[in-house]
Amino acid sequence: MGFLDRLRKKAPSAPPASKADRGLLVFENTSEVIRAEKALKAAGFPVKVVGPPPEVRRGCDLAVEYPLIEGLNILRLLTDSGAPPLDAIPVTGPLLTPVDLYHVKDFGEYLMVRAANMKITVEKATGVIVNVSGGGCPDVPYLAARLIGLRLDEAPSPREVGHTLCGYALGLAFEEMQRRCSR
Repeated sequence: MGFLDRLRKKAPSAPPASKADRGLLVFENTSEVIRAEKALKAAGFPVKVVGPPPEVRRGCDLAVEYPLIEGLNILRLLTDSGAPPLDAIPVTGPLLTPVDLYHVKDFGEYLMVRAANMKITVEKATGVIVNVSGGGCPDVPYLAARLIGLRLDEAPSPREVGHTLCGYALGLAFEEMQRRCSR
């Protein structure tokens, strides 16, 4: 690169997406997060399970990200359904930004997605699940046996088949893998 090239202005990059219109629902335990997510999605609210930043964590390593504008309706629905959060916190700065639960690793022929402590690996060319690992829950071997060897589009959702936190986390990884492989 020449001297003049260095002086030329570069196109401005897009600013980071703001989360100022989002909030976090903090819960005591994972089963409450799962119950709240299910109720909110069933009611049509655009929510997402995320990792809460350490500053707001209260006992559970998961939180529900929600649109602030719907806060009152969401809190009313959760209270009425017996799943009220410990706290509802607006995401007002970078220190309160939720932590992404997904980690993706591309191994060339294979793609692995990890959500929390559960991993699923797929052969990219065929969409066949080649490995399921992680966690320490008793249903992990069962989940692996049900999924390995099936294509993503024919495999059952681990959320429906599993009954533990590991099944839930594997379900998140499975759904993220489906999104990535459908592009």
